[in-house]
Amino acid sequence: MSLIEPKIDVLLDQAENDRFLLCSVAAKRAHDINDMMRGQRNRAIQLEKAIDIAKSNNRRPLSLAFDEVAAGDVSFDPETIDVKNH
Repeated sequence: MSLIEPKIDVLLDQAENDRFLLCSVAAKRAHDINDMMRGQRNRAIQLEKAIDIAKSNNRRPLSLAFDEVAAGDVSFDPETIDVKNH
């Protein structure tokens, strides 16, 4: 039994079973969440839900990013690896 959630298998399924792609997508999304929490970036402002979750749970941006990837709420453009949030 794993104590880490979400499980790596679920995360890799969302990233074409490519661990480097998963790291890139999660890092870019965590960067957006971090910027959004600091109010520094217009691109991230559209996702106020993440701010509320972060404040209420005291969770770090990377943990939130992995949760969003596992839930399928984050996707990417295969050409540019540009992250999109649904």
